Order: sequence, then C-alpha cells, then structure tokens
Amino acid sequence: MASITIRNLDNSLKNQLRVRAARHGRSMEAEARSILAETLNPQPVEENLALAIHRRFASLELDGLPIPDRQTVRSAPDFE
Repeated sequence: MASITIRNLDNSLKNQLRVRAARHGRSMEAEARSILAETLNPQPVEENLALAIHRRFASLELDGLPIPDRQTVRSAPDFE
C-alpha cells in the first residue's frame, strides 16, 4: 500500500475532516481514504425515472401542464 503526506492543509479543512470522521466513527486517516475512494471511484447511480424526467424538463420552468377545457360527453352509439 502506498502512503501520502499532505502539507499546508488549512486548519479549517482539518477540523472539518475530524468532525466528519467522528460522525462516521472512523479515524481521520480512514475518513480521508473513504473520501478519496468515493471521489475517484464513484459508483454508478441507479437513476429514478421520475427524477430524470423532472430534470429533463426543469429548464422549461413549467408549474404544470395546461388542463384543456372540458367538452360535453358524446352519447353512446346506437347499434340497432
């Protein structure tokens, strides 16, 4: 296994990493490995069809589809 050293890391980033690691019950080193693995090797996401359709048409900025006016109901055909 390889190892790296990160120099000149901003203190606020280190604190954010420490808090995130504690939240996940890991060491800072394990959390950094997890972040790198998730970022560099993303898992394919199974996309929800409804969300994909919503994203596709979101740029149209429609509140909804127009509802057509109601028409009178036709009478049933007489087959006699």
